[in-house]
Order: sequence, then C-alpha cells, then structure tokens
Amino acid sequence: MLPAGTSPSAMAAGDVCDPAAKPAKLNFALKDIDNAAVKLSVFKGKVIVLNFWATWCVPCKAEIPEFIELQQAYGDRGVQFVGISVDDPRKALIDFASQVKMNYAVLQGRGHDDVLDAFGIANVPVTVTIGRDGKICRTHSEPVARDVLEREIKSLL
Repeated sequence: MLPAGTSPSAMAAGDVCDPAAKPAKLNFALKDIDNAAVKLSVFKGKVIVLNFWATWCVPCKAEIPEFIELQQAYGDRGVQFVGISVDDPRKALIDFASQVKMNYAVLQGRGHDDVLDAFGIANVPVTVTIGRDGKICRTHSEPVARDVLEREIKSLL
C-alpha cells in the first residue's frame, strides 16, 4: 500500500521509504504507564516505530510479540518502539504490558486527540516508521507483517 497521495510512479521499485517523506510531528508529551511525562521528541535521532493500538483490538495484540522481538533485536542499534494506546485506561495498560512483557515505551493516548489527529489515526492498529531524521518513512493503516517492518527498520539504520 502506498502512502496517501503517493503515485506508484513516484516510488522506485527498490524504495522502502516514501521518497517525499514528511516530518513527523513529535512535539507531544504523553504519560507512560508509570504516569511519567514522555516527550516524543526525546526519541528523535533514533529510528522510531510508533504503534497506535488498544488492548481490546485483536490484530493490535497479535502484532505486539513481534514488536517485542524487533525491539530486542534492534534496540541497541538505535531503534525505539513506542506504543500509544488510543483509549485504554492506565490500569488496563499496566496489566497488559506486564502480562506480555512489553520491552518498549507504552504511552497513554486516551484523551489526546491532538496526537491522533497529527498522525491521521481513525482506526487501529496503525504503525508509523520514522527515520533518524524525523521523517515518516511509511504508515501502515492495518496490521504490518514482520518482514515488511523489519525491512523498513534495516533501511533506516
């Protein structure tokens, strides 16, 4: 699937990322599951995999084990997964993150329509890969296959 507004001719066959990438809006602060404020901008300079999800979303939960594995595999190379729960209460996030042993930042997006609007989130799951330069590589508005996501990550390292 091509990013919105991108014609097939605008992307070369070998392109992993959108060549006309736009900067990601990272000027937001959300609370993590410990209720500490986390600015998305602190991750700039890393490859960011921003995942919008919810604990009630079956496809969202199915992706998380692969995200945990990819964070483990690439975290020391400058990759940072960030999960933004769109509407779960904090207790549900704490319980779920503990149960599946999430090893990356889990942020509370409930009530932060500004963040959802900035990334065009209407449904979940949505996964956005962002390069070290802060530009959006690709947005997946559906579950993303591990091999596709891993190829994007590797291209941004």
